[in-house]
Amino acid sequence: MARFLIVEARFYDHLNDMLISGARSAIEAAGHACEVLTVPGALEVPGAIALASESGHYDGYVGIGVVIRGETYHFEIVAGESARGIMALTMDGMAIGNGILTVENEEQALVRADPQQKDKGGEAAKAALALYDLQGRFVA
Repeated sequence: MARFLIVEARFYDHLNDMLISGARSAIEAAGHACEVLTVPGALEVPGAIALASESGHYDGYVGIGVVIRGETYHFEIVAGESARGIMALTMDGMAIGNGILTVENEEQALVRADPQQKDKGGEAAKAALALYDLQGRFVA
């Protein structure tokens, strides 16, 4: 049984709860364990994953959060840099699923977060699971 860490940027509680539910369900359905770590925002998700990886306690990670476009350029920075940070860690060989939603409005986020609709939390967990399986295949 592998151990996965779900790192959530807790900002929109109701949306995060749905994303975490989907991620947790996917990980547990695959026969693995998970726990949740909360960070202040999406920009902190990659850093928290990098720090947690140093512990050696986890086999994979799922980044969870919601970034909704506002009136300023801040949306582009948060959306782009959080994705870039996660991708950089993934390119270093870590099994990470990116479940940070970047949307125009809350309605879009609700559809994507809901496990009964788009289930992006579950999809992110399945991506982490797939990369974890590839590690077993390619990494000695």
